[in-house]
Amino acid sequence: MKSETRIKKMIYLLGAVAFAFGLWGFYLRFFVGERMVNYGSYVVWGLWVAMYLFYGGISTGSMMIASLEFLFGIRLFKGSGKIALWAAVVTMPAALVTIAMDLGHIERIWKVFFQPNLFSVMAQLVWGYSIFMVVLLAGLWLVIRMESGKQDARPWLRFVMGVGLFLSIFLSGGVGALLGVNASREAWHTAMLPAQFPVFSLLSGCALMLILLGWFMPADEKRSQQLRILSIGLLILLLVKTYYLWVDYSQALYAGTPVASEAVSLVLFGRFGWAFWLLQLGLGMVFPIAFLLVKRFRQSPFWSGVVGVAVLVGIAVARANIIFPMLSIPELEGLAQAFTGPHLNYDYYPSLMEWAVTLGVTGGAALAWLLGMDFLPFIKSKSQEVAQ
Repeated sequence: MKSETRIKKMIYLLGAVAFAFGLWGFYLRFFVGERMVNYGSYVVWGLWVAMYLFYGGISTGSMMIASLEFLFGIRLFKGSGKIALWAAVVTMPAALVTIAMDLGHIERIWKVFFQPNLFSVMAQLVWGYSIFMVVLLAGLWLVIRMESGKQDARPWLRFVMGVGLFLSIFLSGGVGALLGVNASREAWHTAMLPAQFPVFSLLSGCALMLILLGWFMPADEKRSQQLRILSIGLLILLLVKTYYLWVDYSQALYAGTPVASEAVSLVLFGRFGWAFWLLQLGLGMVFPIAFLLVKRFRQSPFWSGVVGVAVLVGIAVARANIIFPMLSIPELEGLAQAFTGPHLNYDYYPSLMEWAVTLGVTGGAALAWLLGMDFLPFIKSKSQEVAQ
């Protein structure tokens, strides 16, 4: 309990510092605009788009984990559903705020609601996220009713969670489709991405739950069993992710398609290589797999949380390695030399303002989850039985 309290205090402190730093970034974004960002006319997406993919994956993955208790009624996960559901509630706004910062004219967002092109993948995602947020809040309200003893909410909760599970898979795959339908970007233009992203979301949800259960929940026999099952699930998903990575990169290099192979070479051997080998592969995949194969670490709450953090860092870097290198290759030979100036280069690295906003969003989401765990009565109370 003492270690849990120390960890919680440290996260509170780090979250508050990150959020305070982020306020400076938000001020610059709203009052200075996009003059202090490093993306531009050539590299049109940057850190905020990558983090939108990251936070969105955590939210949809957390919904998948919450469905284990509230939809499928698995007794082992009794009590974890509301924790995962609350995590989904606080991380989805983080995803939406992050992508909103990337929009040049945020005030035009109303057009996608009142003048939508429903055949557009982007319009489908905006509507999907809006409905998903409503579903999350409805699920939260029904859980509150159940925690207060009103069992008539149970069938409605299962229905809502069923809709939420469908949407979490649809939205995860939709993000992959948003990239995959870009025929002008050969490295993205593949049918694999919509199939891969739901797996990545579930991986994110498992990693987050290892952190939340391992570091913040009281120790008991059920928590040990939950951590064990989640660790095994995480290990399997990491191996699947490793296979996907091999398929993507080996096919691009073997086929020798100029743009795709050049993008992969940038990730493996170019200026993004250090992030791939050290963070995405080393910290995010090799380290967790090695630790999860050792039973002693797999059953340790502290190390389970450490593994969860490592996996999430690796996933965040992987999202950046999907976006940055693919946009760092000129679509026309000589374009980089023909037009030069501010925001007219392919050597993208996030600016301090972009990092500030990202840290602020991360700190805000962490603080929101902790405050909910400490002060929302239905989360602090003992769970009602939902498994039949």
